[in-house]
Amino acid sequence: MTQAPVIDAPHHQAPALHASGPHASSPHASGPHASSHGDTNLSAPPVLVLHDLRRAFRQGERTLHVLNGVSATVRRGEAVALVGPSGSGKSTLLHIAGLLETADSGRVLVNGRDCTGFTDRERTAARRQDIGFVYQFHQLLAEFSALENVVIPQLILGRSRAVAEARAKDLLSAVGLGARFHHRPAELSGGEQQRTAICRALANNPALILADEPTGNLDPETSELVFRELISLFHETGVAALIATHNLELAGRMDRVLKMDRGVLVESRTKV
Repeated sequence: MTQAPVIDAPHHQAPALHASGPHASSPHASGPHASSHGDTNLSAPPVLVLHDLRRAFRQGERTLHVLNGVSATVRRGEAVALVGPSGSGKSTLLHIAGLLETADSGRVLVNGRDCTGFTDRERTAARRQDIGFVYQFHQLLAEFSALENVVIPQLILGRSRAVAEARAKDLLSAVGLGARFHHRPAELSGGEQQRTAICRALANNPALILADEPTGNLDPETSELVFRELISLFHETGVAALIATHNLELAGRMDRVLKMDRGVLVESRTKV
C-alpha cells in the first residue's frame, strides 16, 4: 500500500554550516514490499516526497518499465542509502527526484512544493535553490580553483562575492581543504576533488542532496575518508540526503537503506 504524499510540508531553508539540525530518522519508503522502522521520527519535516512514480522507456518493440509506482519520503537531517543492481533504476529515480527528468506519472515534492507541473524555468530555479548534486566523477570546472568552484553556484543564485567566498572557505575548511583554496582540480587528489564537489553541492544551503555513487571512483581508504566527511557534513547542516551506492558496507552505516526491487523501493530493516 503506497503512502500518500505530504502536501503541506513546511518550506524551510537549510541551516548554515555551523547551525545544528535535528538528526531525523526513519521516514517511510512505500511500495508493495515496503516496511518501516518502529522508531520513526515523524517530527522532522519531509524534504523529498515521491508518490507513485512510474517511468518506462521504449527499446525497439519492447517497453522497459523502470519505475513501477515508487513512493518514498526523506526527512530533514537523515542520510538514506539507495541500493540495487546496475540498471535497476537508481539513477533514473535520482534524476526525477532532482527535477532533471520527468516521470510518466506520479508526483515529486521538494521542500514542501509540488514540482510535478513545473515549467523548465521553474524546475531550474528549484534545483538552484533547494537541491545539491554530487556525482561519481567530481565534474569540477577545470579552469577554476577549488574556492571558485564553490563560489560560482552562489553567484548564480545572486549572492555577493564576499558572502560567497566566506561560505566557500567555511565549507572547504570543514573538510580539511583550508590550504587548498587556490588549487585547480588537476592539482588536487581524487579525494580532494570529491570533497570540493561535496562543498559545491552544499554551497547554496540546499534542503536536499542527491548523490550518485559519490565514492565510487575512489580507492577504499579515500572512499572511507570522504564518506565520513560527507555524512558528517550532511548531519551537521541538517539537509536531507538520498545517496545511491553499490557499497553495501557504507550503505549500512546510513540512517536507512532503500533497495530498488522490480521497480519499487523496499526498505530494509537491517540496513542490508
